[in-house]
Amino acid sequence: MMKLHKPFGLDRLKRGTNAMLLCALVFLGTQVAHAADKAATEVAVPALVNRVTDLTNILSAEQQASLEAKLQQFEQQKGSQIAILLLPSTQPEDIAQYALRVAEAWKLGRKKVDDGILIVVAKNDRKSRIEVGYGLEGVVPDAIAKRIVAEVMAPHFKQGDFYGGLDSATDKLISLVNGETLPPPDQSQAGSDQWQNLLPASLFGGLILAGVMRAIFGNFLGGVINGGLIGVAVWVLGGGLIVALVLALVAFFVTMMGGLGAVNGRGGRGGGFGGGFGSGGFGSGSSSSGSFGGGGGGFGGGGASGDW
Repeated sequence: MMKLHKPFGLDRLKRGTNAMLLCALVFLGTQVAHAADKAATEVAVPALVNRVTDLTNILSAEQQASLEAKLQQFEQQKGSQIAILLLPSTQPEDIAQYALRVAEAWKLGRKKVDDGILIVVAKNDRKSRIEVGYGLEGVVPDAIAKRIVAEVMAPHFKQGDFYGGLDSATDKLISLVNGETLPPPDQSQAGSDQWQNLLPASLFGGLILAGVMRAIFGNFLGGVINGGLIGVAVWVLGGGLIVALVLALVAFFVTMMGGLGAVNGRGGRGGGFGGGFGSGGFGSGSSSSGSFGGGGGGFGGGGASGDW
């Protein structure tokens, strides 16, 4: 019986296919290992908590608070977001690559408006960058961003005056963005920030008023009147109905217990009140800055870098 043999060309094709698959698997494995090594060495993107993130401790608490307040006021008035990041180094990445990664993660600026700006300063690398959102690339083109980096920030940074450079640069950027017609800011968010800032004064006034209402109208009626006044005040300031009702109930019970005297009596003369509204309480202003986050804006690599 005649034995059939496979064609010689088919065997060569099969061996060639297997070799190609092996090479593809080796290449893929190499790329995966390279990507893993790269991810392990890249500088992590910090969480976005405040408008000014200083990982170098270059800025004093007062300087950081001053920049934070200015950028917060700008956002409330214009709607755009500007954030600052100071870190020791972006190596092994170039500052432009790293800044774009941060901008894409933080999503500064409003969604579909894309009006965010990020300033990154790498202290040990002696490099800085301004990253500009899609919607502001016409307002802050690359050439203008380059001039701000080179002519505004760099001279201050050379003298070790990082606050001065950032303060001047943000002033320039704010001036440019203010000259552009953009959608108005969300008034509901602005109202929320306003009532949060006025909340300490409202509560303090409510505690003082509690004693007066209690002395004039008695415990129950004084509590009802004081609670009503506080609730209406918070609601008018934009705190929302639920918040207003909760604080109205708090004011009612505080009045029933004796107002400010009862609060002081529990924590020492003035001690309980001062501890609650001093550092770490509403008076620190951390409630508004602590809730800061990006608005969904997009970035495409517009901006400029420089050194000093």
